[in-house]
Amino acid sequence: MVAPARLPKRLKVYFDGGCRPNPGAMEAAVVARGVTQISPTLGYGTNNDAEWLALILALEIALASGVEDFELLGDSAVVVAQASRAWKCGSADLQHHFDRFAAIVGTRKWPRVKKIARAQNLAGFALAQTHER
Repeated sequence: MVAPARLPKRLKVYFDGGCRPNPGAMEAAVVARGVTQISPTLGYGTNNDAEWLALILALEIALASGVEDFELLGDSAVVVAQASRAWKCGSADLQHHFDRFAAIVGTRKWPRVKKIARAQNLAGFALAQTHER
């Protein structure tokens, strides 16, 4: 009899958002368990709006995975600090994104949102590959 595959204890979900120009057309990428999801058309906004939308998508993917122990990894110092509740949102637009994030979290334990270097962000690599050099 073959034992069922064990899931990793902690799911790492990488997120990145961007826009061209800033402000401009927004896009986002999320990578979880080696699967990349690209959202190429998120409307018009700033780089911080795009990062927040990427983080919200990462949270939704993490919750849909069924894994309770996960961390959301991104390279935006502003968004990570706001989502971690270390900094207050400086504008109504960013507060709106925080409120949406908090509503999705609901009564669950607040998720770990961690700042990583851009060179470690798998979602950033995925997003960069969608553009010609």
